[in-house]
Amino acid sequence: MKISKRSVDTLAPKGERYFVWDEALSGFGIRVGTNGRKTYICRYRNGNIRRQVKLGNVGTLTAEEARDAAKKVLASVTLGEDPAAERDAKRQAVTLAELVELFVIGHGPKLKPTSLAGYRSALNKLVLPVLGKRPVEAVTTKDLNKIHIGLVEHPFHANRVMAYLGSVFSWGADNGYIPEGFNPTRAVKRFKEQGRQRYLSDEELARLGSVLHVAETEGSPWTIKATGDRLKHVAKDCQTIVYPSHVTNAIRLLLMTGCRLREILHLQWREVDLGRGLLFLPDSKTGRKTVILNRSAIAILEAMDRTDRYVIPGDLPDQPRHDLKRPWAHIRSAAQLEDVRLHDLRHTHASIGAMAGFGLPIVGKLLGHASSMTTQRYAHIADDSARRQMQSAPHWRR
Repeated sequence: MKISKRSVDTLAPKGERYFVWDEALSGFGIRVGTNGRKTYICRYRNGNIRRQVKLGNVGTLTAEEARDAAKKVLASVTLGEDPAAERDAKRQAVTLAELVELFVIGHGPKLKPTSLAGYRSALNKLVLPVLGKRPVEAVTTKDLNKIHIGLVEHPFHANRVMAYLGSVFSWGADNGYIPEGFNPTRAVKRFKEQGRQRYLSDEELARLGSVLHVAETEGSPWTIKATGDRLKHVAKDCQTIVYPSHVTNAIRLLLMTGCRLREILHLQWREVDLGRGLLFLPDSKTGRKTVILNRSAIAILEAMDRTDRYVIPGDLPDQPRHDLKRPWAHIRSAAQLEDVRLHDLRHTHASIGAMAGFGLPIVGKLLGHASSMTTQRYAHIADDSARRQMQSAPHWRR
């Protein structure tokens, strides 16, 4: 048949893989897998040997782009070249470390900087020192499972390492560095992850509010851990820390907006619209999003000084604050909330909305979730809220 968008859309998977060839360009075809994946290919002969080159997947290339690519392959064969042999030579030469570097160069610019840093850190520290010099196709599921099991004390991180490496293999296959379908991470059984859900109670919120007020006014006392000879070097006075109001307000805003940490630390005043009660975030984890401010968040922002382009100024002018690790460790200790992470303030914000009966779609929209599945972690809270409302409703008798 004539390969075109319309004809490609009609191709359905069968019980086994099959090929369809173009009636106009000899050697140009499409392979349909049992899973429905459709791949443009070009087949030719080099002497008595039949060779085949993958051009790209349907969805990545249009039918016309694939046809043009096939013409280039066939033209190079006419000039005496062997694209499939060149591809095979390229595969044999690539080690895992080289494939990771090719991935960083070829795909890294499409990732967020924090995501790319996560890839680099995990793979460079945990995978490449063990398997980096090995040819990619020599890496086995057994090798990867050994690394995965070695991280048994950190199951979430172990699963992320396999996910990162799986992405590298998939990219390598799509770009011709390794055979299509080669991905030994798929057979590595992941650890079961227990979602951590920690919400602050009304009493804990009251304690946190009190400590924040003390920390920005009188100062919060140190927790002195020095002992023995080191204790004599501890200052006898000034054993409290007074935090700037923008630090304590950053913590309040995390709770009042449900934003992620970087969304607040990187927030600029030009992205704040107090008149309409909105934040316009140009680049969050899920892309551009608008945050609806409640009255408490608006009051906090209205009271803050605009001394910098960032709402939470950093140590250097016109630079965002790097993190809140030290002040949060001190403040949560003073509030007796040792097990509470900053991200748990976001969970608490969502739980308050769910308990108020907002419904999961609204809670998800307020948090900027890209998928409704992410919001399902609050389903039991929403169900409890609905149950309480039903129980408090009047009972009518016939």
